[in-house]
Amino acid sequence: MQAEQDVEEQTSPVDDESGAWSAIRAALLEPGSLVRAIGSGRRRGAEAPQYQRVELRYVDLKGTRHLQLTEYDDRQAHIRNLSVGDAVEQAVGELLRVPYGNWHVETTEETLRLRFTKKGKVLLSRERAQREQRTGHDRVKQRALDPAAPFLIELGISDHNGRVKPSRQSKYKQIDEFCKLLAPALEEALAAGRIPAGRPLQVVDLGCGNAYLTLAAYHLLTSAGHDIRMTGIDRTPAARERNSKRVAALGWQDHLRFVDATIEDARLDTPPDVVLALHACDTATDDALARAVGWEAPLILAAPCCHHDIQKQLKSVEPPPPYALLTRYGIVRERFADVLTDSLRAAVLRQVGYRVEVVQFVDSEHTPRNLLLRAARTGATAGPEVRAEYEALVGEWQVKPRLAALVLDPDREAVY
Repeated sequence: MQAEQDVEEQTSPVDDESGAWSAIRAALLEPGSLVRAIGSGRRRGAEAPQYQRVELRYVDLKGTRHLQLTEYDDRQAHIRNLSVGDAVEQAVGELLRVPYGNWHVETTEETLRLRFTKKGKVLLSRERAQREQRTGHDRVKQRALDPAAPFLIELGISDHNGRVKPSRQSKYKQIDEFCKLLAPALEEALAAGRIPAGRPLQVVDLGCGNAYLTLAAYHLLTSAGHDIRMTGIDRTPAARERNSKRVAALGWQDHLRFVDATIEDARLDTPPDVVLALHACDTATDDALARAVGWEAPLILAAPCCHHDIQKQLKSVEPPPPYALLTRYGIVRERFADVLTDSLRAAVLRQVGYRVEVVQFVDSEHTPRNLLLRAARTGATAGPEVRAEYEALVGEWQVKPRLAALVLDPDREAVY
């Protein structure tokens, strides 16, 4: 589904909202040209929709075309297949009454993006783009990454027959599930106008290590038609050299580079639109989040790793009554520290203008470090209750989160 490069985009506020909604409705109801549609976000001033996101596409089941609706809550996807006809028209009508803040619709000839501005006006953009409609019903579990993709073979995750090696199943699953969350998050940010369209997207992977996620994200997003400029940052010179050779072998060296630097010291020519961090150890995740905040990155996806910092602090504090049992036993204290650390990280990000979700991105059988912080920069000022809730929690547990020291301390010199 790669869009043409010679994109002509038209964006304008729509005084007659019915015209914008009619265009979206017509695209959704066209079984011969709709490729994919996504409704997401919450409309300002409205109650949150029952489902966080809905995706629509047409599929052929037993020779008959159906509209497939996939609705996502915070735990799972709910799928319905409706025969083309009155049922589809009714379902589409109901969906367009749900107060989603953004609609991203792809057809075989164009892309439509509808969003609400802060003042409540409807903004509709349309760009020409040629795509192929695929209506096959995939009965196998859907993947974001084709196991036969050349980069997976280059990384040694898949063999030369395009099959994931048994010993690399967990690693493949981690990056595949991460990418499943990255793609719709990026589309939502673009549809909402948080990331400008019509220019290359700047993406950085902090603490990239062996660059599994770096290469996966570049492959995923370029395959979706985005013009990507990708940077992987790691402090190990050997990793940079090895990763650069892999990129050259894939022919990606013009748009994907690696920098030998710590997360704190890394410098970019252009602030990133998307910041990624997969399993940066302990406070390296805080460093990555702080850099993203300093860059005012519109979208952050970070999967933390070990949480030693808060664990150590809990050893020397007197727990608030009646919670002494949470720190009495080592294994319980360790797991509680994990939860406390990521909850505080989310609370800090909320205070600096981000909407934050904490989700499980992969089953624990593939990695015990399976939580993901997904943060979208809205720029909205956090209410006093957000700060009060955070201060009460750190006060009760007598801990000092590193992320707070990096982004909330007014006396700290900015290095971004």
